[in-house]
Amino acid sequence: MDNIEIRRPKIDELELIHKFFASVISSTYQKEGLSKLQEELVEEIQFKKAYLDEDFLTNGEKRYFLFAYKNNAIIGSIGYGEPSSIIVEESNGQMSHLLEVGSMLVDPDYQHQGIGNKLLQAIMQTFKDKGITEFCFDSGYKQAQSIWTKKFGPPTMFLEDYWGVNSHHMIWRKSISEVL
Repeated sequence: MDNIEIRRPKIDELELIHKFFASVISSTYQKEGLSKLQEELVEEIQFKKAYLDEDFLTNGEKRYFLFAYKNNAIIGSIGYGEPSSIIVEESNGQMSHLLEVGSMLVDPDYQHQGIGNKLLQAIMQTFKDKGITEFCFDSGYKQAQSIWTKKFGPPTMFLEDYWGVNSHHMIWRKSISEVL
């Protein structure tokens, strides 16, 4: 896809980014059949906003985001930071020293067009530039799990029925060399 700019966010884009998070996460919940979980939906959006705030407050040291733009509209995001409590607890601390890639969101109108791959490559290049050699990520969303399994192979950890019957959670641990 042409004319895609991937860059760090600007503070004056905060409202635009918040709308992007709300729109894409709401769409994801609907596609995953989770629309009835309104409290969890609001919580997920608030987590993303808080992560973005950490990025701005620490100038990318604690949390770090990249966004994909087309014609000045946000069409995708990716970030990294400390691993989630699920990853730390379920790995018995074995992944607590790694950075977790997350907040990988792509506007539904731009999905399956390579935006996610561009964002992933950009964050991997950032890791490489910083000397980071290994990372982790996880997902409880079935559609994302399917994509990640095709791209990265089976998860390092498969947490069967973690969110309920047939609602699994998956955790991957990968080296940068496997991705770049």
